[in-house]
Amino acid sequence: MDRLTARTPLSTAFTELPARAERGALRIEYQWLSPERVDAPLAVFLHEGLGSIAMWKDWPQSLCDALGFRGLVYSRPGYGRSTPRDHDVRWPVDFMHRQAHEVLPAFLDALQIDDAERERMWLVGHSDGGSIALLYAAAFPDALCGAIVVAPHVIVEQKSVDAIAQAKIAYETTDFKPKLARYHDDVDSAFYGWNDIWLNADFRRWDITGVLPSITCPLLAAQGHDDEYGTMAQIDLIQQHVAHAQLAKLDGCGHSPHRQAPSLLNTQIAAFVKNH
Repeated sequence: MDRLTARTPLSTAFTELPARAERGALRIEYQWLSPERVDAPLAVFLHEGLGSIAMWKDWPQSLCDALGFRGLVYSRPGYGRSTPRDHDVRWPVDFMHRQAHEVLPAFLDALQIDDAERERMWLVGHSDGGSIALLYAAAFPDALCGAIVVAPHVIVEQKSVDAIAQAKIAYETTDFKPKLARYHDDVDSAFYGWNDIWLNADFRRWDITGVLPSITCPLLAAQGHDDEYGTMAQIDLIQQHVAHAQLAKLDGCGHSPHRQAPSLLNTQIAAFVKNH
C-alpha cells in the first residue's frame, strides 16, 4: 500500500440519497473544486477501494487547474464521512456495478447536475473507481463527455488477490489501521468492505470486459509499470474491447500514479483532453 500521511483538512458538504427497497437512505460527503468556473466542464473524481475525499489530497485540484475544469469529489458509501457500511453487511460481487448504475446517477441527481452538464462531464477514476467509471460509461454512453481511468480493474488477477491478502495482514498487525483511520470515520467499514469482497472466492469470476464495447466516449487508461495490484493486462484488455481507447503506460510509479508521478500523469491527461 502507499504510505499514508496526515489528513489534510477539507471543507466538505453532505447530501442525502433517498432510501430504496434494498437499503436505507445514504448520506454522501462531497466537495466542489473551483466552483467559480461556472462555464467549464465538470470532472467527477471516483476514488480507489480504500479512498475518500481526504485521501485524494490535492491531486484533483491540480488536475482541474491543469484542465481549466470544475471538479467534484465524493466519498462513496462506506468511506470517508459518508454513511458507513453496517459491520454485518458484505458487499455483493456486483458492488461496483451498483455504484455505477445506481449510486453515482442518484448522487448527480441529488446535486441537480442536469443532462446538459452530464453531456460535458468527465469521469476520473482510480483503481476500483476506475472500474466504476468504465461501468458508468458503458451503461450511460450519452451521459458523459469522456473518461479517464487510472489503474482500473476489468478482471481479477492473482496478483491483485495476493496484494489484497497482504494488505489484510498489514491492517491487522501493523500501524496501517490507525494511519488509514485518519481518512475514514469508520475505518473497519472502509477496509473490510473492500478487503472481504476482493478475497471472496465468488469474486474471482468478476469480469467486466463484456460491457466495455458499449463505451463510445473518449477513453484514456493509465497504469504504472510497477503497479503492485495488477498487470498491464488490465488496460491492454480495455484497448482490445474499446478500439478508440488510448493507453498511457507510465514509468517510475506503481498503483497510484497520481501520488507517485502526478506531473507526468497530469501531462498525459491534459494532452488527451485537449485532443478531444
